[in-house]
Amino acid sequence: MKPTGVLMVGSVPGASPQEVLERLATALSGRLRTIPDGETGERWNYIGWQLQRFPQVARRSELGGTPIPESGPPTFTLADFDPTAYDEAALSSYTEFKRLREQKIIPPNVRFQIGLPSPFSVLIGHIKPELINAIEPFYEQRFMETLDNIVANIPHDDIVIQWDLCFEMTALEFDHGRLSDIWHRAYFSGDVLQGLVDRVERLSKRIPNDVKLAFHLCYGDLLHKHFVEPQDTSLIVKLANALLARETLGPRTEWIHLPVPKERTDSKYFSHLNGLKLDSAKPPYIYLGVVHANDEAGTKKRIEAAQANVPFSFGVATECGLGRTPPEQVDSILQICKEVSVDPL
Repeated sequence: MKPTGVLMVGSVPGASPQEVLERLATALSGRLRTIPDGETGERWNYIGWQLQRFPQVARRSELGGTPIPESGPPTFTLADFDPTAYDEAALSSYTEFKRLREQKIIPPNVRFQIGLPSPFSVLIGHIKPELINAIEPFYEQRFMETLDNIVANIPHDDIVIQWDLCFEMTALEFDHGRLSDIWHRAYFSGDVLQGLVDRVERLSKRIPNDVKLAFHLCYGDLLHKHFVEPQDTSLIVKLANALLARETLGPRTEWIHLPVPKERTDSKYFSHLNGLKLDSAKPPYIYLGVVHANDEAGTKKRIEAAQANVPFSFGVATECGLGRTPPEQVDSILQICKEVSVDPL
C-alpha cells in the first residue's frame, strides 16, 4: 500500500511565490493538504536573511560581527532589532494563494502553509553565544509581533504554521555527546530538552488555539549535508513526544516531519518510531523524508523499510526544503513524490 499524501517541507526554487504555488498545485494535484510559498527571494537560505535584523556587534565574528567593546557588552533595547518581515512575506504570498484558489488552480480544501524557524535557531545560528541571553527577549518580541500580524490577517482555518526546528535537533545531539562542535551547544542552562520545548511553547501560546501547528524536525541541509548524521530516530522521537505532551501544542499539531537519510533502509533507524506517543483519537500525521532526487528505486526501499517497522500510516516528503536544491533535480523529486504516494482520504 502506498503512503498517503505529500508534504512540501517549505522552500522550493522559483522566481516568485506565485510560480511555486502554481507549480506545486499542478505537479502534485490531489496529493497536498497544504502548500507553502517556496520561501523564494531573500528567504531561500533558511535563516540567512535574518542576519541583517541584528546589530553588527551582536553577530558572530565569522558572519561579519564587530568585536564587543573593551568596556563591556552593550545594553540592547527593542529598537536595536528590526522586525522579522516573515509576516510581510506570508501576507503577500497568501494574496497569491487566494487568487490561485479563486482560479481553481489550488483546490478549495488545501490550506496555506507558513514555515517559520524558531527564534532559538536564528539566535544560535547568527549571534555571539555570550550575547544571546540578553538578546533573546527582544528577538522573541519581534517574533510575537510577526505572529500577531499573521493571525490577524489570515483566517485561522486557512493556515498551518510549521515550526522548523533545526538547531533544536543538533542541540540535542550535542547534549547526548553525538556532536562535538560547540556551535550547536544550547546557550541556556538547565535541562536542554525542556528548555527547547519551553521556547517553542512560549511562542506558540501567542498563536490562537484554533490555528493548527506542525513541526519539521531537521538535521540541516548545509551544502546538502546534515550537520550530523542521525544514528537513529531516538532523539527525534524524544523531541516529538515532548512537544506533543504540552497542552498548548499536542492537541493542535497537524503533522510531524522527520528526515530519512538516503542510505537508511535498516530497521534500527525506524524502530524507535514505535515510541511516538500519538493521540489515538486524532493523532498528528507523520511525514517521512524518504524522497531523494533521481532515486525512485531507493525511495521505494526506504518506504518499504518504514512500513515494515512502524505501526502507523504516513505520507512522504524530502528530508528538508528544496531551496538550495539544483533546479534540475526538482522535477525528479516532484515526479517521485507523485509516483510513490496516493491522494489523502
